[in-house]
Amino acid sequence: MIDEQRTRPVLVGDERATLTSILQWQRDTLMMKCAGLSDEQLRRRAVAPSGLSLLGLVRHLAEVERGWFRNVVGGEDVRGYFGRNEAGEWREFHVDDADVAGSFKVWEDTCARSRAIVDEAESLDVTGSYDGEAYSLHYVLAHMIEEYARHNGHADLLREAIDGATGE
Repeated sequence: MIDEQRTRPVLVGDERATLTSILQWQRDTLMMKCAGLSDEQLRRRAVAPSGLSLLGLVRHLAEVERGWFRNVVGGEDVRGYFGRNEAGEWREFHVDDADVAGSFKVWEDTCARSRAIVDEAESLDVTGSYDGEAYSLHYVLAHMIEEYARHNGHADLLREAIDGATGE
């Protein structure tokens, strides 16, 4: 894994530049954790008994980006990318027959749309709502940094179990 694959966060800048650059650093970190692995390795549930896989994390974070940025902040009505199974469970973590390249494309396209929504917002005080609760763009950016950071911790363990690679 090569640290230089990540966009460095803004160390001195306004709040929007700082938050968006840290979020991009977290997105780049997930991509770095997935780099150089085969489709089978990306699907592997490497830490028993957990059902987590690197591909599942990518698919999950595509759904989280969709929900918070497109639906809440952007006011769009975009349904889940990966749907639900017969039991009503979200399928993003069900990766045995998942299209790896297609899943990464969904995530990358969704991240691009998220960046556009943030860029188009007049301020961090712009709000959207979900289930009758208002959320500011400021909150959503902070929450997304937390979401990625938490899952990047999972990705560290998954990657190390797959091929021994470690890194920040």
